[in-house]
Amino acid sequence: YEKMIGGMYLGEIVRNVLMDYTAKGLLFRGKVSERLKTRGIFETKFLSQIESDRLAMRQVRSILQHLGLAGSTCDDSVLVKEVCSVVARRAAQLCGAGLAALVDKIRQNRNLNQLSITVGVDGTLYKTHPHFSSIMQETLQDLAPQCEVTFLKSEDGSGKGAALITAVACRFKSEKLQ
Repeated sequence: YEKMIGGMYLGEIVRNVLMDYTAKGLLFRGKVSERLKTRGIFETKFLSQIESDRLAMRQVRSILQHLGLAGSTCDDSVLVKEVCSVVARRAAQLCGAGLAALVDKIRQNRNLNQLSITVGVDGTLYKTHPHFSSIMQETLQDLAPQCEVTFLKSEDGSGKGAALITAVACRFKSEKLQ
């Protein structure tokens, strides 16, 4: 599950799609660069950069040139941007779907018509990708409409359990206010 949604893997998923499209002649005039053949060369941070609304296609081409794809066209850039968008959307939707199943099960176990819950989150992908969090939230609302989920970003870095600690702290704070 993590390999389908984790920031550690999404760049590699995109690289594999780009390799497949290139082999089929749909990208880069069917010519694969040696750098693109290198496992891990397409970093997940490229997805966030390419998906950023403020980036022009010329900057997407700059990333492609960094990957040894100097002969890429504007059409190549558009298709690469679309691949990045689809892979990131899929990951955010899978993450939202898993979370929806969990919070709805909590709601059912507590015999509630409506559940209001806070979830602590951590991770570079959630924090830096321009659309990941909103797509995840949208998916969650679609699949678990009886659950109101508030996300609370953990600012403790990637320490073990940082998101869990944030969620527990939020719950204690909430209970003290009541």
